[in-house]
Amino acid sequence: MNRFLKECGEAMALPTAFLMSLNLVMEEAVSNIIFYAYDQAQRIDDAVDIKICREDDRLWIHLEDHGKPFDPTAKADPDISLSAEERPIGGLGIFLIKKIMDKVSYTREGDKNIFTMSKKITES
Repeated sequence: MNRFLKECGEAMALPTAFLMSLNLVMEEAVSNIIFYAYDQAQRIDDAVDIKICREDDRLWIHLEDHGKPFDPTAKADPDISLSAEERPIGGLGIFLIKKIMDKVSYTREGDKNIFTMSKKITES
């Protein structure tokens, strides 16, 4: 994925800092799909289709999978005021995604999960 994002970043002239935060977002989003949309016994060579496009000063990312329905936006944000020992496991990934990206949405169309994210492209 790092190589794919680097190639996209070069082709779309994305700033380095922007690309670094995008890398974190993509790692979290794709990991969620792999861990939650599919049973461990399923073969997932093509677990997720990734589409990235730039429209002027905005980057759009569409992640599609054919796993079981899973809406990462439905999970409540974790209470980050709690210590790591007190906080339940899970939920930080989508929390980070929501904090880094400007918009996130989920839809289920037929047998597909579609997770869409967008962010205004900035230098910092």
